[in-house]
Amino acid sequence: MSETPHSQPNLFDRHALDAHRARSKPQSMFLQQLARDEVEDRLTLVNRTFTKPAIVSGFGKIWENFSQSAKIVTDSEVLDLEPGAHDLVIHAMSLHWANDPVGQLIQCRRALQEDGLLLLMALGGRTLHELRTVLAEAESQLNGGLSPRVSPMAEIRDMGALLQRAGFALPVADVVPQNAEYRDIFHLGRDLRLMGEGNALSSRVKNFTPRRLFEHADTLYHQHFSTPAGRLHATFELVCLTGWCPSDSQPQPLRPGSAKARLADALRVPEKPLPKD
Repeated sequence: MSETPHSQPNLFDRHALDAHRARSKPQSMFLQQLARDEVEDRLTLVNRTFTKPAIVSGFGKIWENFSQSAKIVTDSEVLDLEPGAHDLVIHAMSLHWANDPVGQLIQCRRALQEDGLLLLMALGGRTLHELRTVLAEAESQLNGGLSPRVSPMAEIRDMGALLQRAGFALPVADVVPQNAEYRDIFHLGRDLRLMGEGNALSSRVKNFTPRRLFEHADTLYHQHFSTPAGRLHATFELVCLTGWCPSDSQPQPLRPGSAKARLADALRVPEKPLPKD
C-alpha cells in the first residue's frame, strides 16, 4: 500500500520482517516455544472448552498441532479472520511488529463470538534493554549520534490500555520475564537473526556498519551487563494480554454511588474528613 502525502510512514518494514523470518531456524525459536507453552498453561486455568480457535502468528508451523480445529493465519495488516467465527483467538508473538496494534486487536475482537477469549503474547518494553543501552552509548561515543537499531516495544501498562481501546471486557496484562546469556554481542545478534527477530525498522540504517561499533558496544556490554561468569545478560520480557469479547453474561461493574455499605465500616476503621486546604 503506497503512502499518501499526509499519511504517517510505517514504523516497520514488512518486507524486511518477512525476509528475516524466512531465514529463521527452528532450533533457535525458544521464545516462540515459550509463548506456546505459556498459552497452553493459561488455557488449562480457564474453565471453558474452546472448539473454534484461531491463531495469529508469523511462525505458523510452531502451532500446527495445537488443535485439529484451529485456523492458523499470518499476522498480516489485514487478518484473514471471519467476523464472529471463533470462540478463542490466540495472537502469538506478533503484536510488537504491528504497524497498527490497535487495529490488530479490533480485528481479533470482531473475529470472536460473544464471550470469546483473546489470549495474546508479545515482547514487552524491557526486552533487550541492555543491548539498546550499549548500542546507543557506543554510537554516541564513536559517531556523535544515534541510529534506530533496536525496535521500540510498549510497556505493559500501555499494552493493557490497548485492550480497552479495542473494546475488550475484563482486560488483564501480566509479564513473564525470561533471561538468557550469551558469549558476546555477536552471539546475541546471531541468535536474534536465527529467531527472525532482527531489526526491521523502516528507518533502520541500511548501509554498512563498521565492525568497530559493535566491538565497542560489546566492551560496554561486558562492563555494564555481564554475569559473574563473564557472559552477557539479555532480558526478554513476554507480556500476556487477555480480554473477553463483551457479553451480558459477564460480571458488570456497579454504578457509582450504588454501594449499600461504607468502606470504613467494612475495614473497621474510623472515618475521618479530608483536611481543608
